[in-house]
Parts: sequence; structure tokens; C-alpha cells
Amino acid sequence: MNIRVLHVISGEFYAGAERVQDLLALRLRELGFEVGFACTKPGIFPQRRVCKDAPLFMVPMASRADLACGLKVGRVARREGYRLIHTHTPRTAMIGRIASLASGLPMVHHVHSPTARDSERRFLNRINAVVERLSLFGVARLIPVSRSLERYLLDQGWAAEKIRTVPNGVPTPTAYLPDRAAPTGEWVIGSLALFRPRKGIEVLIQAIADLQMRGRTVRLLAIGPFESPAYETQIRNLAQRLGMGDAIEWAGFTSDVNTALAKMDIFVLPSLYGEGMPMVVLEAMAMGVPVIATQVEGIPEVLTDGRTGLLVPPDDAAAISREIEELMEGRHDWQALRVAARDTQVASYSDLSMARGVAAVYREVLGLGHDGNNVPLQIGAREKGTGAPA
Repeated sequence: MNIRVLHVISGEFYAGAERVQDLLALRLRELGFEVGFACTKPGIFPQRRVCKDAPLFMVPMASRADLACGLKVGRVARREGYRLIHTHTPRTAMIGRIASLASGLPMVHHVHSPTARDSERRFLNRINAVVERLSLFGVARLIPVSRSLERYLLDQGWAAEKIRTVPNGVPTPTAYLPDRAAPTGEWVIGSLALFRPRKGIEVLIQAIADLQMRGRTVRLLAIGPFESPAYETQIRNLAQRLGMGDAIEWAGFTSDVNTALAKMDIFVLPSLYGEGMPMVVLEAMAMGVPVIATQVEGIPEVLTDGRTGLLVPPDDAAAISREIEELMEGRHDWQALRVAARDTQVASYSDLSMARGVAAVYREVLGLGHDGNNVPLQIGAREKGTGAPA
């Protein structure tokens, strides 16, 4: 019988962190673990998740400071026979830690981005960082998704012995990379995200406008919802001011990411800051779509500039338009980029490799040793930290 692990999630969105949890629920079962979800905020996750048969418990918070929610989650964990609690955000860390203490179960926490610089709202960042730090005292393990986040945790004073870095991973859609000719005529430049200020879509729109002014035949395919109606209005108004209204297709949310990526000739992630290891970059690599992304935390660990992708400084529309133009002119080898990116994803960033890394952490915390595939605990902090309390 599989060991049960309860993931405490917000449920408000279905973006990178939520997709990680969904994939883990699918893949961990073949490694001896069954994932359940405790959802603390009503939202779109219950409807959009792929792993529909994973148990889902609605435990809504009455307010942002509803600590009693943690007691309810603890009761769910005890009643349903869970052995471990796994959290993914500062808020769920707070709820999960209370549940952990109330139930006597160990807790692990996934770090998807640097909380202290996760958004443009500095005061909120500070509050979330304090909440997260207080909530993580006594946590069994921290699971950053990249080496840059590992260094961030060490800089925050967490002990290296608590850190186990597990890179994100995604499914590889086909056994072999389908043949695809380099584009001619109009190039489709794509981006896929939960659009919010940190994602830098304004910079990409400016880059596309610059290319059109230079006579390049390009259009932008933007896949994903906006964080808020106000931000959507702001971005659409910018596009109109730049004369880009007819050159952008706002496609909204899709559950079929691979089909959306297949429509793109180049994928661009113009993030300004706050990334860990973006799932969508890995998905573009898996589909063989050349990637241009900014040199923010986590991304240079995945993309080798000029070989598996192209890296540009953040908030630099001119750099993005220059790299797109060089791809269009053949100064970068479009085919070589897509093949090398796909090979890298298959070798190092699959959904199974991610699940194996997380399963190894679970087994270590629960004192179970190796799994049936004899997967060792080969990942973790490489430096020594100054130490947070155990």
C-alpha cells in the first residue's frame, strides 16, 4: 500500500507551482506514494488539475490569518492516514506547520521562488518572508527547485543539512522530436504565463513593436490568464498605444500547453525577477521550441546561452528583439537550438526525475531508505549553511 502524503495548496491559481504538485501526484504513485490535496483557498485548481483521482479536501481559510485552518488540516491528515505534510507557499507553510504540530507528522516545504523578492510589492514580500521563516522552524526538509534557490536558502541562514534541491521536470510528449522545418514568412513569437508584472510581458510587447517597425513579419501569441482585470486593461492599453492591437493574439488559459507551444516558432519568457525553475521553459524545450529567456534566478541553470537557448538581460526589449532577429536571419541555428534543448530536457528535467527526487526526500524524512529503483539521495545543498534551528 502506498504511503500517503498530504500537499497543502492554495488552489487560487493553476500556474507553475500548482503544475508541479499536479505532476507529482501523477508520478509519485509509481514510486510508492499517494498524494492528497488540502485546498485552503477556493479557486481554479480543483477544476484544472490533471490528477483528478487524487483525494481533494476543501479546507478554506476564513481570512489571511485564519490559523484555525491549520488545525482542520491536521485533523484531515490524522483521519485519512497521511504520514507526511508537504507545503509550497508562505501561506500554506503557515497552515501546514500548524497541521504538522497538531498531527505530529513531519513536514517538508517546496521553494519555488525567492520569497523575499517574489513580486514588485516589496512590503508584501517582507511580510511573506517573515511568515515563511517563522513557519519553517522545525521543518524536516526544504526542497528548492534550483541551485540559485538553494543558495538563497543558505544565505537566509538555513542549515545545509535541511536542504535537498530537486529540479523541476515535465513530461516529454513524444519518444522522438518531430521533424519541423525552420519557419519562413511570418514568425510566431509566443509567451505562456500567468501574466502579472513580474513576468515582463510589457517588455516583450515593446520588442515585437520594435521588430515590426524594422519591417519584420512577426506576431505575438500570448497564452494564459491575467492576474487581475486591472493589469489586463493596462497591458491591452499599452498594446494599443504601440499600434500592436492586430499583432497580438490573447489566447487565454489552456490546459493543452503542448498544442499551444507547437504553434510557436520562438518561445520568450521575459521575466523581470523571482523565478525558480520555470516549468514553461522546460515544456518549450520538450516540444523543441527555441527559447529566449532572461538571465534571472534559475533560468541560466537550465539554458546554456547559444546552445540550448538564448539568454538576455531582464527588462531589455532591445536585447529580445535582437535575438529574435538573429534567429530569423539564421545567425543562430534554429534547428540546433531546438534539438539540443530537447535532449537536455529528456536527460535532466523529466517529470519522473522530479518525482524520484521528491520521493527520495520523503523516504529520507520517513526513514525508509532507497526506493524500489534504488534511487539514492544524490541531490542537496553543496555548501554548509550557518544554520537555522532544527
